[in-house]
Amino acid sequence: MIRINLLPFRAARAKENIRKQVSIFLLMLVFVALTMTYATILVDKEIEKVEAEITRIKGQIEEYKAKADEVTAIEKALAILDQKLNAISNLESMRKEPVLLLDAMTRLVVPEQMWVTYLQTSDSTVTIKGVAFDNRTVADFMTNIENSSIFKGVDLQTLQMQEMQAVKIKTFEVLASKSVNEINDNKQKEQSKKK
Repeated sequence: MIRINLLPFRAARAKENIRKQVSIFLLMLVFVALTMTYATILVDKEIEKVEAEITRIKGQIEEYKAKADEVTAIEKALAILDQKLNAISNLESMRKEPVLLLDAMTRLVVPEQMWVTYLQTSDSTVTIKGVAFDNRTVADFMTNIENSSIFKGVDLQTLQMQEMQAVKIKTFEVLASKSVNEINDNKQKEQSKKK
């Protein structure tokens, strides 16, 4: 019978198996290293994209912040302009009120019987001081004020007799309430006439 020695073949096969396993292990290491490198490159590219996006957004934020600051400055300027326009409007309305009151006084005074010596106006009242020849004239003047559309009420504050150059006269002080609506209506009529 023939005997074949298989020991060297088995040893060679074992070496071959070890070599294959080491090769597979090394190839796995190379594959893992390549995969990790590729993943790192992808992550780095994503990081660069995100950083570029962050930089772009920061630039937009600065741009919009500058525009927002401009808008805030414009709003402040508009508020100041509105205040100035309101002040001008108030001054314009207050400028016409004394003229209207003086015009009303010329119509309400009893001619050749009395004289207005003092006229002071406030927000809602008018103080009128004057001189008249008699009580009847003062009463007529107060009736004229009550019947006027510019005033809504009248109150006699003082009535005194005085002698001036041997003539007895009456000095009086009257407090009248302004009818704000009527004065504003007159102002609006004046403005509409100008337009």
